[in-house]
Amino acid sequence: MSSSNLNGASSMPSLRKPARAWWKESSVYQIYPPSFKDSNGDGIGDLQGIISKLDYIQGLGVDIVWLSPIFSSPQVDMGYDISDYYNIHPPYGTVDDVDQLAAALHKRGMKLVLDLVANHTSDQHPWFQEALSSPTNSFRDWYIWRKPVFGTDGKPQPPNNWVSYFGGSAWEYHEPSGEYYLHLFAKEQPDLNWENPDVRRAVHDIMRYWLNRGADGFRMDVINFISKDQRFPNAPITSAGPWQKGAKYYACGPRLHEYLQEIGQILKEYDAFSVGEMPEVDDCDEIIKAVGHDRGELSMIFHFEIVSLDHGVGGKFTPKSWNMDELKHAVSKWQTFMHSQQGWNALYLENHDQPRIVSRFGSDQPEHRALSAKMLATFLGFQSGTLFIYQGQELGMPNVPRSWNIDQYRDIETLNHYQSELITGGSPEVSLTEYRLKSRDNARTPMQWDASTHAGFSAAQPWIAVHDDYQNLNAAIQVKDKESVYQFWANVLRLRKEFPDILVYGSFELVSSEHPDVFAYVRTSETGLAVVVANFRSQEVSWFPPPTLSHRVGPGNVILSSYPDRAIRSFSGQEIRLRPLEAFLWLGGTEMPHL
Repeated sequence: MSSSNLNGASSMPSLRKPARAWWKESSVYQIYPPSFKDSNGDGIGDLQGIISKLDYIQGLGVDIVWLSPIFSSPQVDMGYDISDYYNIHPPYGTVDDVDQLAAALHKRGMKLVLDLVANHTSDQHPWFQEALSSPTNSFRDWYIWRKPVFGTDGKPQPPNNWVSYFGGSAWEYHEPSGEYYLHLFAKEQPDLNWENPDVRRAVHDIMRYWLNRGADGFRMDVINFISKDQRFPNAPITSAGPWQKGAKYYACGPRLHEYLQEIGQILKEYDAFSVGEMPEVDDCDEIIKAVGHDRGELSMIFHFEIVSLDHGVGGKFTPKSWNMDELKHAVSKWQTFMHSQQGWNALYLENHDQPRIVSRFGSDQPEHRALSAKMLATFLGFQSGTLFIYQGQELGMPNVPRSWNIDQYRDIETLNHYQSELITGGSPEVSLTEYRLKSRDNARTPMQWDASTHAGFSAAQPWIAVHDDYQNLNAAIQVKDKESVYQFWANVLRLRKEFPDILVYGSFELVSSEHPDVFAYVRTSETGLAVVVANFRSQEVSWFPPPTLSHRVGPGNVILSSYPDRAIRSFSGQEIRLRPLEAFLWLGGTEMPHL
């Protein structure tokens, strides 16, 4: 790791040039369809609603629109349980609407990315319905079935002790056939058996179908789970209760990269975009196999090291405060490793599964919310990688109100956890506090378009409650305000396009690594140098630029700041007083040698 370069060491950072690609210089706007914009008054967002807001999205300056799942689904897990990959969930629209959306995006010079869920299907998918019909049915082997283990009482027990991500055993008993099927998520989401070549061919056919219809790539849900250790051994016992995490046996299974290379070949044919979701993997060497420039697998992946910093020892819904040391270590680790190894990062802090960042990493108090949002946009937006912005993040939307009770939540993960707490004698009140911090529903409240009824999202009561603050926090206000969070994000994206050599492809160095409040880093290329400084605290703090910084750089200017009056011509090593949640981007010359 080269993070020590600007903390006293004299070594120079590498100026190795990453290979260029269109998707590296792009930014992505993620849409959660049911919560974005309702065009027909049923309280659920839809594709025509998305089409109606493309000018707003284009105005932000993004290049790619990624839709969370839109395919036919019983919606047990909000579309991540697909029953038909070739049709659209009726409340969202039709295949013709997808064609219209793709054409409208392409006309604007933008691209469409679809969410492909291929580790599992819905239990209502015809493939699984066939598999249920008989152990000898040809589709039986499309899923993962195992004989039970019999206890001393003679009753069937699951084949191993793996826990489902939504609670309980990862195996569901099918009494008519006397076998269990695997479901790493809900029992209505049976895992596909990628060992079967027919399954892989079916997934490849789905990909080609949508690429031929105008999609420009895919986000691939838990794609690293598709290869399982075929022994299906018991997981080590690491927690109380009968069910244990078995991720070591499926998070990067023995044939994963073989399967990803087959996918990569299709993506290469279409010059398509890809980002894989890869939970449970922190090993750089394992991930570079999936995203290395010469590997032919995926463009980039979502890892979970940063967004798990506040997960307690008992899991996501147990308390833990994140700290600056952990954040600096994780960011520097992935930034420097990917640059040195010709890989590529997916930059995100917020999405459909993660809470709002102003509530998580900043302050969502009214006086601090906009400053927090701008600070976090600066911190994230000038790192190396492809930048992902989740709907409402560009407005600084916060988590659900603290007044919410359990009846207002809709997420299966949250509701299952709450019921488990009631059954096992846990503390539902402690859990409710954690839901207000980390539940997936925090990111799923409707988009706040204006101050009209239901925030302009729908003419009807939305499927999930609109946040209380929509009259003061909405897109209509922010688009017109030059100092708004929306306009700040637009400036971040504009600057990435203006200075790609530095802000997209440049090297990364952590600055002032021991500072408990300030996150600072340097991006360097042959053409110049950028310094990014962010005060994560809601009070004024002191920062002394390290002397090596002033020795390295010539004069320059602050070209973006959360406080418009911030001016720094050069770094002399003298104290800089950073105001509450202040952040800025400084761009200047460099004494680095030209290659």
